[in-house]
Amino acid sequence: MNVIANLVAALVPLILGFIWYNPKVFGNAWMKHGKLSEEELKGGNMIKIFGFMILFSVMLSFILSSLIIHQMHIDSLLMNEEGFEVVGSEVHNLRTTISEKYGATFRTPTHGIVHGLFLSIFFILPMIAINALFELKNFKYIFINAGFWTVSVTIMSIIISAWR
Repeated sequence: MNVIANLVAALVPLILGFIWYNPKVFGNAWMKHGKLSEEELKGGNMIKIFGFMILFSVMLSFILSSLIIHQMHIDSLLMNEEGFEVVGSEVHNLRTTISEKYGATFRTPTHGIVHGLFLSIFFILPMIAINALFELKNFKYIFINAGFWTVSVTIMSIIISAWR
């Protein structure tokens, strides 16, 4: 796992959010369909909001790594085997051989796009939609937010997948 790639990827929702939720892009529609006023938004504690946003974005980037980078699963499969950390042991040699041969497999921007889109459509969209439906929000609100997270997670996945 590349910690720097994860930290850079974690900045994506912050940067994209400034663009996506700008009044000239989707900001006005988001406020209208979310039934929010400018006064309500100005009353928010921005330090708290952005602090938690960054924390949650870092958490998201690290879990994305475990879902996108398949090589991480090799260690998961082998870590309980005797000799896993012993250089020269059978399991250590197997791990090294697999890593040398397949370490770069599926570490491309295209792979990141595929994972980003699948995770967004089949994981993030349903969670956003379920909450929004119970909050009595409409589908425009759902698609504005789901669109933001689809683009964010896809860009994050590209960074994490391609940056070795």
